[in-house]
Amino acid sequence: MKFFAALAALTLCPVSAHAAEIDGSQLSAWWGIPFAGTLLSIAILPLALPQLWHHHFGKIAAAWALALAIPFAVVFGPAAMASSVVHTVLSEYLPFIILLTALFTISGGIYVRGNLHGRPALNVAIMAIGAVLASAMGTTGASVLLIRPLIRANDNRKSVAHVVVFFIFIVSNAGGSLTPLGDPPLFLGFLKGVDFFWTVKHIFPETLFLVGSLLAIFFVIDTWHYKREGITRADPTPDSPSFGLDGAINFLPLLMVMASVLMSGTWKPGISFNVYGTEVPLPSLLRDLGLVAVTALSLAITPAGVREANHYSWAPMTEVAKLFIGIFLTMVPVLAMLKAGEGGAFAAVARAVTGPDGQPLQWAYFWFTGILSSFLDNAPTYLVFFNLAGGDPEVLMTTLATTLAAISAGSVFMGANSYIGNAPNFMVKAIAEDRGIRMPSFFGYMAWSCCVLLPLFGVMTLIWFR
Repeated sequence: MKFFAALAALTLCPVSAHAAEIDGSQLSAWWGIPFAGTLLSIAILPLALPQLWHHHFGKIAAAWALALAIPFAVVFGPAAMASSVVHTVLSEYLPFIILLTALFTISGGIYVRGNLHGRPALNVAIMAIGAVLASAMGTTGASVLLIRPLIRANDNRKSVAHVVVFFIFIVSNAGGSLTPLGDPPLFLGFLKGVDFFWTVKHIFPETLFLVGSLLAIFFVIDTWHYKREGITRADPTPDSPSFGLDGAINFLPLLMVMASVLMSGTWKPGISFNVYGTEVPLPSLLRDLGLVAVTALSLAITPAGVREANHYSWAPMTEVAKLFIGIFLTMVPVLAMLKAGEGGAFAAVARAVTGPDGQPLQWAYFWFTGILSSFLDNAPTYLVFFNLAGGDPEVLMTTLATTLAAISAGSVFMGANSYIGNAPNFMVKAIAEDRGIRMPSFFGYMAWSCCVLLPLFGVMTLIWFR
């Protein structure tokens, strides 16, 4: 809490309305240590020191943020630090966390009632529906909505872990690749100026190939398990006299979320407010205020008992909020250095994704973005390579459209390579384990992703990102 109080104080500091942008060419790679430390802590500590991480993850994120903020203020001055904090919080962190909270709240207010029977065809149908919903209500929302009915449908079978693994591949990751609502990286791109419908126009074939291939592979594997084992025990979930959705009224706030995001990307009145050097456009302000109101509306209109039936808790959102403020703040100098390109400390990275003719290597952007998204968080990874490719949305959407497609596909698709690649992955794993499913270990899960996903990514590289 002390960290967030300090953050609020910094936000209110009077700074120049025209604070100079950080010159990344003047920064050494040492300024990237807090960012690397934050991401490595997220990747390693939950596995190596789970008790420490569970009780102190907010303090650890705050410590890394302060490890950057204090020396930054000493070297560049408190005004420059405050200006950077204000810009990061208002332009990137708050819009990101407000949208995620709205989708999380709305999906938690919808309960799928009834007991289906988990045959391979039904499991494929649920995952296909989830893939479609993921781009409309986010991978987090679709995962929270459908993982519990999928588990209930298969709770009389012995081998179920593979069902959850493919659910993570398809619903928690690949399905969210078509709109800024689908996955956090794409929403950050939208905030940077990428058109709302750009991704669906440019990576729909890749998404269709990946989702279709995964559904086909899953059907073969699940059919083999089902024929070999059959029904192994009496169904612990009694059949319901009716199927349906409790809390379906929450589809109304979901439509309002979609309308708010679409409005902010298409309405350009030319009105903005200068908040301590950061320009806040009127559509963005109205979008965020509207999303807060929609979140409150969802809480108010959800029938009693629905969230309890979904085992709804604020704990996941609290964790994400604390961790991401640390990520976004420590990322500031890293983005500045990457934006400097050949003139910055990360010139080697710029050269690795650039050919001898000076043109971007599409396969390198796809795989570099994807590999980092597999073990770090895919949202900041997207921003890193977005800026490395120039950071100009107009150029990236036109002249460098294939490069932006490679960045978008790599960050969304390869977030499925490990449990820590995307926020819903661990959430789905935790829900499954809570229901008594023995999920693969961290490296066991990666064995699945290496055998199933990596060959598909190789085919995609040959077809679209050569």
